[in-house]
Amino acid sequence: MSRKIAFDRIKLVLFDLDGTLVDSVGDLAWCGNEMLRSLEMPLHDPQAARSWVGNGLERFVKRVLTSDMEAEPDEALYNAGVEIFKRLYAEHASDHSVLYPGAIETLKYLAGLDLHLACVTNKPEPFTSGLIAAMGLSEYFGLVVAGDTTARKKPDPMPLHYAADHFAVDYGQCLMVGDSSNDVQAARAAGFDVVCVPYGYNHGNDIRDSHPDLVVENLIELNEMFARGGRL
Repeated sequence: MSRKIAFDRIKLVLFDLDGTLVDSVGDLAWCGNEMLRSLEMPLHDPQAARSWVGNGLERFVKRVLTSDMEAEPDEALYNAGVEIFKRLYAEHASDHSVLYPGAIETLKYLAGLDLHLACVTNKPEPFTSGLIAAMGLSEYFGLVVAGDTTARKKPDPMPLHYAADHFAVDYGQCLMVGDSSNDVQAARAAGFDVVCVPYGYNHGNDIRDSHPDLVVENLIELNEMFARGGRL
């Protein structure tokens, strides 16, 4: 159930990374296909990767190997594939990745309001920190919660609560900004407000069907929301 957001009460804003701030599918798709090439398997259309992002690196590799959202590949094949993928992605995580329009402007504006800003992603830390740095985002975040920072990932609320507790902010004063049903589910379970963008990697589904509190076409619209304050 969507609800109105009291932007003047928000003290902590959490941003998802892939599909929200950064379009990283080009690098993920390339590394996936290079993994398949090394395993002498057929390659995929790079656009297929857009629907496979969102549940962590391990699940992404399984989807590339099986062309299925939930299938489990042969264990030996997976073990070989995931090591190849990690090696490739460690070297090529930002070759083709780009910021979405309004990302820097939004982070800069919100930071100027003295809000706490954090990144909460399902991507493992070794790849998260490098991508954030390469995209010029490091200076804006007081905390980065990666997919292996806490015992459970989104859609579990644990990483969101971890961030709020770090800044000692009440859960009712936190906003999650993301692109997928994982972000909406995590925010709902955490007791956070949630705003989504429609251009990300929501497994090919319309994010509006997940009923976030608000959908903005461009991140920079958040600046207007906070400037206006009140309930929207």
